[in-house]
Amino acid sequence: MTGRVIVTGGGIGGLAAAVALHRIGWQATVLERAPEPREIGAGMSQAPNAMRALDALGVGEQSRAAGVPTYSATNLRLPDGRHLQRARPGEATPLLAFHRADLHRVLLEAVPAGWVRTGVQVTGVRQDDRAVTVTWNGGEATADLVIGADGIHSTVRRLLWPDVPAPRFLGRTAWLGVTGATDLPGSITMGPGAYFLIHPLGGGRAYWAYVTTSPRPGVRYDDEKAEAAHRLRGWHDPIPALIAATPKEAVIHVDIRDLDPLPSYVRGRVALLGDAAHAMSPDRGQGAGQSIEDAAVLAAALAGEPSTTHCAATTPNAARAPRRPCAAPAPMAAAPPPPPCTGR
Repeated sequence: MTGRVIVTGGGIGGLAAAVALHRIGWQATVLERAPEPREIGAGMSQAPNAMRALDALGVGEQSRAAGVPTYSATNLRLPDGRHLQRARPGEATPLLAFHRADLHRVLLEAVPAGWVRTGVQVTGVRQDDRAVTVTWNGGEATADLVIGADGIHSTVRRLLWPDVPAPRFLGRTAWLGVTGATDLPGSITMGPGAYFLIHPLGGGRAYWAYVTTSPRPGVRYDDEKAEAAHRLRGWHDPIPALIAATPKEAVIHVDIRDLDPLPSYVRGRVALLGDAAHAMSPDRGQGAGQSIEDAAVLAAALAGEPSTTHCAATTPNAARAPRRPCAAPAPMAAAPPPPPCTGR
């Protein structure tokens, strides 16, 4: 069985879906709102479950070449520099750190030419028993399935799940940055109501994230870099130096949100994927990884389901839902096998 899919969103999850579909012989059109395919943000780490999913997509080797081992989970420090836990020299680490753009590029290079359309703002989704149509500014297209991979503020989710609450603010805010730095193994420094994360990145760079509590979302500052530096004055090296070395315009300030669990990730011929379905706090280190898993599970269901496209789309809903409440940075057991599908 083969078919055609429209994927809304050209981020890591959307591209992973396109790669997975290509591997099983399906055709896809990826609709991206930005004027060019790119990944915003800074750094992240991927755990073994995500790397296994990348292997399933055929890009595991390329992904590992783009990542750097990080010991952030085993180098734990206090603001004065004392170690609560120190990584042992030579020990293995299960985590690979990436600049988001580097992993995005690996996936984009695996997507067939012409599949990604940019500058497209989705405005509507309509479906019947035979097909689903997506409309946008200046056009429309029809396919067998739609995969909504358009992020935490998903247009597809809003259109088809209008009663679902908006993403909820978790009472935390974060400053993020990437700057030139070498010989940093990765660490987490934990202070009162806050922590500072460091990941090494390829190309002689380091990613940092300062996460702290906030009474409300939307609080912003004229100089975000100066605000982060002020809040972290007195914290151990290399924290002040990393902030000082980051260009002012490269400091990102974001509020942390997640989604309440949805009753289903599927509605008819439309399936949600990644943050559009189950956005979670970045503390879990699983957001992008879960979107890659979603792509692998959906493609496996489509490849193995002999009856109807609609049934195949609902299969990952049963397989993925148990993963959401307990997602964590550590490796986890595989999702349970999907139940038999009757084709109804």
